[in-house]
Amino acid sequence: MKIVVTGGTGFLGQQLVRALCERGTLTDANGTVRSIEQIIAVDQTQSGRLFVDDRVGYVVGDIANVGFIAHVMAADTDSVFHLAAVVSGAAEADFDLGMRVNVDGTRAILDACRAQTGIPKLVFASSVAVFGGDLPHVLTDDTQPTPQTSYGVQKLIGELLVGDCTRKGFIDGRAVRLPTIVVRPGKPNAAASSFASGIVREPLAGEIAACPVDADTAMWVLSPRAATAAFIHAHEIPSATWGPRRALNLPGLTATVAQMLEALRAVGGDAAVARVRMQPDERIRAIVRTWPGRFATTRADALGFTHDADVESIVRAYAREHATATR
Repeated sequence: MKIVVTGGTGFLGQQLVRALCERGTLTDANGTVRSIEQIIAVDQTQSGRLFVDDRVGYVVGDIANVGFIAHVMAADTDSVFHLAAVVSGAAEADFDLGMRVNVDGTRAILDACRAQTGIPKLVFASSVAVFGGDLPHVLTDDTQPTPQTSYGVQKLIGELLVGDCTRKGFIDGRAVRLPTIVVRPGKPNAAASSFASGIVREPLAGEIAACPVDADTAMWVLSPRAATAAFIHAHEIPSATWGPRRALNLPGLTATVAQMLEALRAVGGDAAVARVRMQPDERIRAIVRTWPGRFATTRADALGFTHDADVESIVRAYAREHATATR
């Protein structure tokens, strides 16, 4: 079985590649359990230490380049995990870049899927940023997407394309709307939500972190471990069980900045919390305030998706695996 993971050298991409290798098998579009023989991790760059396994190959290139992605996928790809994207803040700052990667890149991948010998499964990493504006206090599976950022619009376009290509029989697609992922290791990125990891990651490493939003700002969050499990679970759910609705709100936790800081205090003590500086940034606040913070994920719960126990458990897991300075 051949699998392509876009964004494969990123943090979540690496977590997913490792998890797939540890799992060893996946179910193809025909419902047959097959051994994973090859994983191609595609990204625009390669940096840092990458997961090594005889089944894993790394390829550098532009997913919006039709010829490149067609060459990578050839005609023998069984499954695609499409994680690559220009993140929220960058997509808002550079409209053309966001459209090229998030829309044109997704379109190129879907076109390459149509050239496969069989019907490939595709898991698309969407985002709760597809929601925005005047929203109910708690969003449900029936809340209609109304994105208020370019990133949210681009992710919604991707969802619709995945759904239509599934309807046409080109792919067996499923889109999962990711909450804000915390805590991400490494350096801050251009995502508007980057601070949500930074206000935990940097203080635990003995560094100062800036928080650009108010303490009562609520976010819908999910740990990297739970997100990785969700990608694989979404892939393994039979097509008939998904039905015609191919986009899904993933379970998560509602966490305010204040609650995240209390979780930080429980793990790193008062000294860690003292390293967080409240520094309002209206550009970030304007983006984040459009994002929903509370969901009722009835459909995902019924389909067997799981979520984290609480925010403190997320912070403790990060501290065990990555932090260099804790209480």
